[in-house]
Formats: sequence, C-alpha cells, structure tokens
Amino acid sequence: MSANGSQQQQKSPLRIVVGSDNAGHAYKTALKETLSKHKGVTKVLDVGVVDADDATAYPHLAVDACKKIKSGEADRALLICGTGLGVAISANKVEGIRAVTAHDPYSVERSVLSNNAQVLCFGQRVIGLELAKKLVDEWVELRFDEQSASAEKVAHISKYEEKFGEL
Repeated sequence: MSANGSQQQQKSPLRIVVGSDNAGHAYKTALKETLSKHKGVTKVLDVGVVDADDATAYPHLAVDACKKIKSGEADRALLICGTGLGVAISANKVEGIRAVTAHDPYSVERSVLSNNAQVLCFGQRVIGLELAKKLVDEWVELRFDEQSASAEKVAHISKYEEKFGEL
C-alpha cells in the first residue's frame, strides 16, 4: 500500500457486512473470520448465504448488504461470488453505492483512496484465499480523504447519479 493509505489520521473502526452466493460461500466464511479478528473492525454482519447448498441468487444478497450501508447499519461490504462481477453489478444498483471488483493490492487501494468505494467484491474462482485475506486486511486500513484531489471526481459521480446523467 502507498504512503497515502498508511498516513491517514484517526481511523474509526468499521462495521462490515459480508455476503455471498453459494459460489462464494467458502471464501465468505473464511474472510468473515479474518474480519472478525481485525482490530479495525467492530462488527461483522452476514446477509448470507447460510451454506453452500443455499441457492439464493447473488443480486438479492448484494442489494441486502448495500441497503445496510445506505441505512447506516454498516460502513462497508465485502461480497463474494464466482467471479466478483455479478455482485459488483448488483451492488451498484443501490443509490450511493460504489462497488468494485478488485483482485490485486493496487486496485483495492485505489478503490478506496481514489474512488471512495464502500464495497469490495471478490471472485472465489478468480483469487486465491491467502491473497484475498491479505487484501481484506489492507482494505480495512484504508480511508478516503475528503480533501484529496479525487474528492471532486467522486462528487461528480454522485451528481451524475442524482441527476440521472446530467450535470
């Protein structure tokens, strides 16, 4: 992670909601444990699935998780499906949510520092578990700087969302 990510001040502990479909259940379970042990996390909420036999479709879980962010019940979400793509697309349907699929350290870092993304999505069929754990540990430490050069760009994204594409 860059110096920008490590020099941030006064990090409030995070409340994180996790969710997956059956294709991501094993990683969700392992990463939920990783998050529960992290000193920067005060609460981990789980919106499902309950086991690998649960056939609940990923859009329902992604939207449920993001509604918890929107309501203020959670600060961030970690979503897992087979590729990480479907949960990201679904999460981005919730107004105000910025969700990304990222499987490398630089993309995870920039998702928060440059784009103020609240939702990180992984593909269980794409990334190794040990790398996913490492990325989650780093992700928890990152905070968006409202005074950064990227803040104006994020504000433009929000304006487009509010105006349905018109600035």
